Amino acid sequence: MARDVATGQDRPLTIGVLTDLSGVTADATGQGSIEAARLAVEDFGGTIDGRPIEIISADHQHKTDLGAAIAREWYDRDGVDVIVDVPNSSVALAVQDIAREKHKVVLFSGAGTPALTGKACSPYSVHWTYDTYAVSKGTAGAVVEAGGDSWFIIASDYAFGHQLARDATEVVTAQGGTVTGSVLHPLNTPDFSSFILQAQSSGAKIVGIANAGGDTINLIKQAREFGVVAGGQKLAALLFLLSDIHGLGPDVAQGTYLTTPSIWNADPRARTLSMRYFERMKAMPGMLQAGVYGAVLHYLRAVADTSSRDAGEVVAAMRRLPIDDPYSMNARLRADGRVVRDMYLAQVKAPSEQTEPWDYLNIVSVIPGEDLVWPLSASTCPLLAQ
Repeated sequence: MARDVATGQDRPLTIGVLTDLSGVTADATGQGSIEAARLAVEDFGGTIDGRPIEIISADHQHKTDLGAAIAREWYDRDGVDVIVDVPNSSVALAVQDIAREKHKVVLFSGAGTPALTGKACSPYSVHWTYDTYAVSKGTAGAVVEAGGDSWFIIASDYAFGHQLARDATEVVTAQGGTVTGSVLHPLNTPDFSSFILQAQSSGAKIVGIANAGGDTINLIKQAREFGVVAGGQKLAALLFLLSDIHGLGPDVAQGTYLTTPSIWNADPRARTLSMRYFERMKAMPGMLQAGVYGAVLHYLRAVADTSSRDAGEVVAAMRRLPIDDPYSMNARLRADGRVVRDMYLAQVKAPSEQTEPWDYLNIVSVIPGEDLVWPLSASTCPLLAQ
């Protein structure tokens, strides 16, 4: 329902969760991202400057034109102050263009392309949770170091998958390994057989999986059915989420390395918040949903600090204020819009190692945030030249 948005500070502050409610990443984002935003609003206090904080949501269906249309309508007609989540790199880049044009804030948790803080960067956007370079550097680096020095990569055929495959290739080759080949598959593919056969015939030690959500789950299941692991190859999922492990089962996923900025039971603060989330969702929050919580909470603190909804002032405050939430380790917001944070290199436990439901991960090490981002000196973000 449309509202008069001309009253500015006198209207409710409105947060739009633009997410995937029906597609391959719905379990990793979706309703969980909406609930994470609600938790952040509650923990902030529920109001700001005496005005209520509202949350609305929509499903972009992984369609760039639909996501852009929703964003434009929210900013123009519905008085949305900030858009959060946006789990699709192509949709995210389109929404970022609109937010830049409208001088509105957008907080990305679900999107992974480094272009958001590179050549397409915006003074009004924050790339909060991860990017493809970070997870590739952490996971591919660990696999190569363990001897997995020849790769064949199966990637989803859109901006996210292309970038994830490129980043993994750079990491593998920089450490002395080789990528013998790669293949692209359509989003939401039911049959991976032809792609798996190409990977098997490549003779590579490692089959790199550069996709997300349901595609990751289906590819790993089918690869095992085709005897990829039994035949001596190993699987490396470059973006492997808590919901993926739960969907596969730890008996199938055990031993897999992954890089993540948050683990629900890593420490008492994270556990306490995650149990509140579990009461509502009957699932533990993955890193993308945890990212929505942290991004929304930090944004609201910045609005309160500035007593303003001006996008430039608020993002400047987000850079200045310390990032403090149960899912962020040593985090800070850079000038290009990227949140630099420490991340965990983790490995999926065997079922016998679990001590409670959803206890799927062993922490192998903590990777310093500076090791997981491009240095600003190598950035293509035009904001840095100003």
